[in-house]
Amino acid sequence: MKVIKCHDVTKEHKGIKALDELSFEIEENKITGLIGRNGAGKTTLLKILAGLWKETSGEVQVFSKRPFNNLMVSANSLFVDDGMTFSNSLTLQELLKEASTFYPNWDVELANRLFDYFQFEPKQIHERLSKGKKSTFNMIIGLSAKCALTIFDEPTTGMDAAVRKDFYRALLKDYLAHPRTIIISSHHLDEIEDVLEDVLLINEGKQLMHKSIDDLKEYAVGLTGQSAIVRQWIGGKEVLYSQELGMDQSYVVVKNNFDRNAAERLGISVSAVAPSDLCVYLTGSNKGGIDDVFNSRNVR
Repeated sequence: MKVIKCHDVTKEHKGIKALDELSFEIEENKITGLIGRNGAGKTTLLKILAGLWKETSGEVQVFSKRPFNNLMVSANSLFVDDGMTFSNSLTLQELLKEASTFYPNWDVELANRLFDYFQFEPKQIHERLSKGKKSTFNMIIGLSAKCALTIFDEPTTGMDAAVRKDFYRALLKDYLAHPRTIIISSHHLDEIEDVLEDVLLINEGKQLMHKSIDDLKEYAVGLTGQSAIVRQWIGGKEVLYSQELGMDQSYVVVKNNFDRNAAERLGISVSAVAPSDLCVYLTGSNKGGIDDVFNSRNVR
């Protein structure tokens, strides 16, 4: 079953396209990572899927319904980000109690255990929490609600490294016990790749790639060797990234669609490319990254 269907979705803000004819589908009961650099259009897309914003053009379906101002979609989905606000007249403990009456699948035991584990004080007020603590409490809401569609937009903002690891471990363990459709947006794929099944990579409002995490790991390889030999070998191949290593050595990243043994016989070392690095290369404006700035400067 396709929980989400988007076809040629465009969203304009003051004449600028945040989303540009974006098309994709997301299946039921999968964890999908929405990856892209800052300003890629991730939050815009997620707010449209959650029914908070209306697309400018194109077709959006969530649970086979247009999500904007749709009560059925709202009742079965939850959007979690660092902008979540709660009543200042209720303590954190009271907020959890109220949430249990609002979300039909609310997991009281999980909420209370996470609340205790992360050492919240029952009488604290959400607005008075630190940024990291707010994100942690929001995460408890997102996991405990067990909505059919749960959207986490940069959920670990302000969290320290240990809490981020705990969050993703808790998410994976709860998902395995109670499968549902989860979307996590981030510009740090390395932080979330262990919990993902699929990756949707967008840049400047357009889709660059939508693949399983396993396919992404096999999509490209790195080649290291003598510059002249590497340049000759990559002739006609699509280069995703290149870097001069000095001492007449080069490193290039190309699609993984050639004879690895033939390259190694020429003295070229073939290595895996981390999915997080690949996404950086695919969304970079320059194939050589920041080095291009200094190489151009030296040429003048």
